[in-house]
Amino acid sequence: MEIRTQPMTPSTRTEIQRRSVADCADTHGCLPACAPLAVPYVPFQRNNPPTYPAKKGAVRGTLFPGLDLPFMGMVNSEELSDTPMHELQVLAFAIVELGQYLDTHADDKEAAELFRSYTQLYQKGLEEYQRMYGPLMQRNAAGKGGYDWLNDPWPWEFEANAPTRKED
Repeated sequence: MEIRTQPMTPSTRTEIQRRSVADCADTHGCLPACAPLAVPYVPFQRNNPPTYPAKKGAVRGTLFPGLDLPFMGMVNSEELSDTPMHELQVLAFAIVELGQYLDTHADDKEAAELFRSYTQLYQKGLEEYQRMYGPLMQRNAAGKGGYDWLNDPWPWEFEANAPTRKED
């Protein structure tokens, strides 16, 4: 198999189209010479960009309207339900998004404060969720009396969890 170490420059577009998938078969993880390359574009974020509310950001796939670039004009606008699980998922999403932004914009005080706020809300929500339904993650299963990870119902069993409430 031929491996190229320089940019691919086929002589014509039809040259790539004539090559079959079998010509490009690769089972070792290397880039075959006939592999087409993509040219990605990632917009750079400005300092102090506007943000969506966390719930809308989780649905849109980003907290930042400037990075909200719907694929082929398709916009995900469905709302998440207001279950305790979805509230935790929204906060976790916002924390990751803001953390990645702060990796490159550490001096943005407003984003750092929002990150801190969401982190505190997540921690409170997680504690309340686990008090009501039991451990959400296996590493939190070391309860007062031992190991309580495999106790039913599971968190995603909504009907079973609705009336359930563990008391301390």
